[in-house]
Amino acid sequence: MQFLEQVSKEIGKCLHEFKVIVVKSTVPVGTSDKVKQWIKESCSQADDFAVVSNPEFLREGSALYDALQPDRIVIGSDCRQAITILNKLYEQACCPILITSSSSAELIKYASNSFLALKISFVNELAKLCDHLEIDIQGVAEGMGLDHRIGEHFLQAGIGYGGSCFPKDVDALLHTSKKHGVDLTILEKVVEVNKTQPLYMIEKIRNMLGSLKEKKVGILGLAFKPHTDDLRESPSLKILQVLDEEKAIVQVHDPVATLPSSTFSSHITQCETPYLAATDADAILICTDWPEYRQLDWKKINKLLKHPYLFDGRNMLDAHMLSQLGFLYEGVGKKSGVHSSTLL
Repeated sequence: MQFLEQVSKEIGKCLHEFKVIVVKSTVPVGTSDKVKQWIKESCSQADDFAVVSNPEFLREGSALYDALQPDRIVIGSDCRQAITILNKLYEQACCPILITSSSSAELIKYASNSFLALKISFVNELAKLCDHLEIDIQGVAEGMGLDHRIGEHFLQAGIGYGGSCFPKDVDALLHTSKKHGVDLTILEKVVEVNKTQPLYMIEKIRNMLGSLKEKKVGILGLAFKPHTDDLRESPSLKILQVLDEEKAIVQVHDPVATLPSSTFSSHITQCETPYLAATDADAILICTDWPEYRQLDWKKINKLLKHPYLFDGRNMLDAHMLSQLGFLYEGVGKKSGVHSSTLL
């Protein structure tokens, strides 16, 4: 917010004719009004501008596609002239354009990301039940997603969400709700589930290996999602922390991301290839669903492992195929011996 205040006042000093100031950042509800006030404080022509909230809905790793093919455009302003200018800017867009207040636009961004986070935590909770019932969560999620009211997106069970958006935006919405004396109890549970989800996979590994002390674990993937080197709030870091605390020996690989200095340890090393990460390991764990991991020579990896334990933290691999190669496969709500559904 201090940076927003700084740039708002700088803009105010430069205004000499009508201008539209567009806030694209994900900001707390009411920020556009603050931007307007900050500009007025340093602007001699206090009424010769408009502030518009126009939140971006870009996914990390596919921002260009999302910018050119948006699902919707939200314009938050009470200035008719500013709305006309923004509509002209987006006249080539083939998607719904919603005109609303600036505060509503700001809340839409937080609410959207929080709901997606909710879907992830919900399917992760359901996956735990599937483990006990010996049901494949992927078939359940597919059956749910075919309902257009639910949709297929963000129903992939795994070790939890991370990145720069979901954790921050959910926390921000919870902060706003508490500030106004409103409890968002469902959202509080979303955060709780996500924090414990990486530990659920650690527990699966313990059940197979017993004590993790001096056990060698290969980790495939550091980034919170594929096609980025972003480690912010990545579930893999929580897993590395626990493995290090329990004195496991960890061999890590990621195609682009590198271990942060905060994880430096005599027990953790980064490998140049997935095959080196698997060499002599007691188990291997997938933390990021990089497409190249699907193309690995898994028969070769099986031979490199000390024990054929494969933990798929992203449910990205074919459990049946891997079991035929001799792996003892365990996903999240997904086991090698559990029947999966087929869509005809």
